[in-house]
Amino acid sequence: MQKRMVTQRKEQKMAEAEPGKREAYENNAAVRQAGVEAHYSAGPGPAAIPAAHYFVNLIMESQRSSSTPNKLPMARPGTGTAGKTIQLLTNHFKVSINRRSITDAYFYQYNVSLAYEDGHPADAKDIGRKAMNKVHEIYRTELGGMHFAYDGEKSLYTIGALPSKKLKFMVVLEDSSSNRRSTSSNINSSDDESDRKRLRRPYRSKAFDVEISYAAKFPMNSILSPSHGRSSKQFQDAIRVLDIILKEHAAKRGCLVVTQSFFDNNPRNFIPLGSGVLGCRGFNSSFRTTQGGLFLNMDVSNTLIIQTGPVLDFLLSNQNVRNIHGIDWNKARRTLKNLRIKTSHTNAEWKITGLSERPCREQKFLMKQRNEGPDGGEVVQTVEVTVYDYFIQHWNTRLDHSANLPCINVGKSKRPVYIPLELCSLVSLQRYTKALSPQQRSSLVEKSRQKPQQRMESLQKAIISNKYDTNPMFCSSGISISTQLTQVEGRVLPAPRLKSGNEQELHPQNGRWNFNNKKLAQPTTVGHWLVTSFSTHCDMKRLILDLIKRAKMKGISMENPTSMFTENPQYMRESAPIRVDKMLSMMRTQCHQPPKFILCVLPQKKNCDIYGPWKQRCLSDFGVPTQCISPSGKVNDQYLTNLLLKINAKLGGLNSLLNMGYCSSLGLVSSKPTLILGMDVSHGSPGQADMPSIAAVVSSRKWPSISNYRAAVRTQSPKLEMIDSLFQPQPNSEDTGIIRSALMDFYQTSGSRKPELIIIFRDGVGDSQFNQVLNIELEQIIQACKLRDEQWHPKFMVIVAQKNHRTRFFQNGSSSSPSNVPPGTIVDSRICHIRNIGTSRPTHYHVLLDDVGFSADDLQQLVYSLCYTYQRSTTAVSVVAPICYAHLAAAQVAQFIKFGEFSGSSSGHAAAPIPQLPSFHHNVADTMFFC
Repeated sequence: MQKRMVTQRKEQKMAEAEPGKREAYENNAAVRQAGVEAHYSAGPGPAAIPAAHYFVNLIMESQRSSSTPNKLPMARPGTGTAGKTIQLLTNHFKVSINRRSITDAYFYQYNVSLAYEDGHPADAKDIGRKAMNKVHEIYRTELGGMHFAYDGEKSLYTIGALPSKKLKFMVVLEDSSSNRRSTSSNINSSDDESDRKRLRRPYRSKAFDVEISYAAKFPMNSILSPSHGRSSKQFQDAIRVLDIILKEHAAKRGCLVVTQSFFDNNPRNFIPLGSGVLGCRGFNSSFRTTQGGLFLNMDVSNTLIIQTGPVLDFLLSNQNVRNIHGIDWNKARRTLKNLRIKTSHTNAEWKITGLSERPCREQKFLMKQRNEGPDGGEVVQTVEVTVYDYFIQHWNTRLDHSANLPCINVGKSKRPVYIPLELCSLVSLQRYTKALSPQQRSSLVEKSRQKPQQRMESLQKAIISNKYDTNPMFCSSGISISTQLTQVEGRVLPAPRLKSGNEQELHPQNGRWNFNNKKLAQPTTVGHWLVTSFSTHCDMKRLILDLIKRAKMKGISMENPTSMFTENPQYMRESAPIRVDKMLSMMRTQCHQPPKFILCVLPQKKNCDIYGPWKQRCLSDFGVPTQCISPSGKVNDQYLTNLLLKINAKLGGLNSLLNMGYCSSLGLVSSKPTLILGMDVSHGSPGQADMPSIAAVVSSRKWPSISNYRAAVRTQSPKLEMIDSLFQPQPNSEDTGIIRSALMDFYQTSGSRKPELIIIFRDGVGDSQFNQVLNIELEQIIQACKLRDEQWHPKFMVIVAQKNHRTRFFQNGSSSSPSNVPPGTIVDSRICHIRNIGTSRPTHYHVLLDDVGFSADDLQQLVYSLCYTYQRSTTAVSVVAPICYAHLAAAQVAQFIKFGEFSGSSSGHAAAPIPQLPSFHHNVADTMFFC
């Protein structure tokens, strides 16, 4: 989830940059990171090494002029025909464009700068849109009567040119402390106009200088024809303008705007999650270019907001306490900072900067008081008064609870402004950005779930209520948007054939199969194994007896455990690393021979702090595969079978195998040595800006099998999406990168054969990063191959898988209510991107490069088949297994890092070295330890 958020934020920032600067934006950031920080490696391979300059050079190459030949994503060679035809509806709404309206018209881009009267830039996020709304309200004549779309930051777009290439205005906005009407004045206006518009400034208002200057223009008709998947820069700019018009349209309706998602202030859309947090249902809207032309893609979206209402009620709910005496005010100070409130005595909005150190009846401030002097004149005196007395005497306000509570500070540290807490209420639609508890996450998923019929109805209501046909900029550009979902034709591929033990066939139905009365395809032997328990609620003896009995039924030879260890109760209150060390120390003392496997019982299922230290010590220090469990309630046969699937895969066995001869694509990868790579990068959570990113690459082994994998995991700079450790050349002509170890392992386990085909599945990158995948990551892989053998030229295929998309399909069958589509549904026409090969469940696959020459049918069947090779379960997964494994490896190794040492935002000081991950023990380095 967090990786998806980071990629979205990065793409949004790049998308809103000025034309000509977007492509270099991320590359420049990556160069800065790679150039000043040290990168370290973990997993198979040598210990820590400095970041190779090769990665920096690749990024610099990608920034050169267009004369430098760069790899570009390929165009689609065709569509598939295999499978049973199915009629579907999708949440894409057809966009019609009046060609006459845009034939000679241009989008104009202008830079916007806002500054205070003293020249200092006004960077506050909430100022820009207010200022530009005021400019449009007051100076419409000076703007030539034109409408504009403002992105909320530095850019403004119009249809046609403004009267001048540079315009300067002054606007006066109310400060948050005043609810009086603001006024404005125009620097360039005539004297008569100035007299008319330059009114007396209201109390506590602020003046801003607004400068609008010409930046670029591009023809509007560029939105009509993207060129075979290689969209021109003008086309991308035009689509970005249309998306900004959507944002402006939503902002003027009073919506909370989060990138391309919009949320109305309607209590019916709020989902209580507990602790003062609400889920808020809204909609995500953006324009998409497809084979069938331009569409508006709209889908349901959710965000988190703060509970509105009295601040005291929020604090009681947030901290789960019954009365104000139980509130932790240090925690409250952190929670409330930067939230917006409205006061009941003035109806004004403020931003919270902190809490007072003393309670309301003791917190004093200096107040100027006018009194009559001895001679009858007015005398101004400064008196000290408490906040409590001031509000009772001067505002005639009743305060029932505030006397012994801190005050809210809405001023600055040197000039505080205190308000009693009970007079303050939180305003609506304020985002909540902290992590949810497991219970809150579960509640959000459960309460926000919609059946297909409900989702369709809500989308159709939203497209109508938004009234895009009344938007003046859409009208000016000749754009009209249909209010009906688009009908498309899909195909349902047949499920691949699977084999279990004794060559018995498995018959998947609706993406599922089972091992009832069947043995595993390649069962392993579990000998000399241990059981450790950190839990006091598990009947271990009964669990082990049932597990051994079930293992025999599945063909696994599982002996009785050599020993069972239960944690000493005196260590249960110690920190997790100490508890793990004590358990391992007890094991070493009583066991004279290292175990082959450890089954570990944890005290809780999710977010157990023992998990990370335990995995690290077992995998890195002792080289012992380990399976963690936390059974709750009665353990049934299905639970034991799923547990055995993971244990068997970790110890080198396989649970099911693909029948490699049932389709030509599988025949090709089984006849020619084929290396399959799955690549993923995991980033830190929000609020952990210094947390290193974790890059994981899994690679297939033991060809012709495509079910065996190993993993290599490295750390890299925080938020860096491109993997920088694939190729790391050293002065002695050696390579310490990830790909070298993958190639060597493939050679050693595949009959001394080098791969002739290398198929790369990349997860977690957005459309704007496709070129970097080809010119940075693929280039590293090619160079790693060349270093092994200059005469070796394998063929490459690069496929990007995107799970974070907004396309949804509905099966409009014979029944009255639509349903979800069946597994194996492929849509590769009309609403797909020109590079998309289709959708397998909710995943979009983009083919960036194909040297192999797969047909559309063969490639789609290969991708779908790989969704059935996931060894951890008896269901088809929604994305190919190599990517699932890469994600598992990254997530598991991320637990090795002590998160507390890297949390918090970046400080402006020199970047700290990236921490070195401990290397995997050679006993587990080439196993599927991540299963």
